[in-house]
Amino acid sequence: MKKKILVTGGSGFIGTNLIDFYKDSSEILNIDIVKPRNKAHLVYWEKVDILELKNLTKKIEEFSPDIIFHMAARTDLEGKTLQAYEANTTGVKNIISAIENVENLEKIIFASSRLVCEIGYEPKDEFDYKPSTIYGESKIIGEKIVRESTALQADWILVRPTSLWGPWFEIPYKNFFTSIKKKLYFHPKGKEIYKKFGFVLNSVYILDAFLKDSSLHSKTVYLSDFKALEVGHWANLISQDFHHKNTKQLPYFLLKAIAVLGDLAKKGGYKNPPLTTFRLNNLVTPMDFNTLEVQNIVGELPFTLRQATKITCTWLKEH
Repeated sequence: MKKKILVTGGSGFIGTNLIDFYKDSSEILNIDIVKPRNKAHLVYWEKVDILELKNLTKKIEEFSPDIIFHMAARTDLEGKTLQAYEANTTGVKNIISAIENVENLEKIIFASSRLVCEIGYEPKDEFDYKPSTIYGESKIIGEKIVRESTALQADWILVRPTSLWGPWFEIPYKNFFTSIKKKLYFHPKGKEIYKKFGFVLNSVYILDAFLKDSSLHSKTVYLSDFKALEVGHWANLISQDFHHKNTKQLPYFLLKAIAVLGDLAKKGGYKNPPLTTFRLNNLVTPMDFNTLEVQNIVGELPFTLRQATKITCTWLKEH
């Protein structure tokens, strides 16, 4: 008998890839306020706002899921107040309330974010926070709502996606690929930058492995590939696919000057300049997360960096 899998936010990046993974083996419902990115997924979609508790509860109880991936959230960094990120706080409360009478629910996976801590900060444990954005603050509140709930009866896990990329992605990591495609990316000369990013299909594989394991119940883990990539090497893999040659490099002080110009352009109304000070700082800051516990459960991931890059470049060419 097919499992019933509910994906909140299934029209988003991770949600779209989850639906692709499960659509042939499971009964799927995507509840989201926007249409699916993949038009083939319209058949699984119902327009539901997680902030409207009554309708949310009705839809969830009617579907009666065995598994829930709660991916719905506001994820941009443009909001100025916590109220702007109500989907990440009240939305979590509503999901917990809406599943109270779903007796067959086996597991629920809540998506948080690595931005509960600023880039470069290594938390002492899962309760150690250092956000630098209002979005990050909203995700901290969401985590605390989950942990403090007395209503959750099913097995649950909190996952913090790091920087995920791959088919169906959007800003900001799609920009990295498109900048290289347009020959607008220049790597800081002589800098090796190591980051634990995650290819989305590897992340889906990890999430699926969690469904078969109960040892992480009530824990918080990072969702990423297990081996850090070196950004310059990764950029070259992308450039090789598009142009059959490596990316060019520029001295760091020149990139800083270009980033300042990007800041000025953004203040002047240009929505998405190729480089800003914020992006440059993010680029050059090393990023590592402890994924050993997850790695011990999951084992080897299915896609290497080279394979994942090829898949993503092919997807970009087709879309």
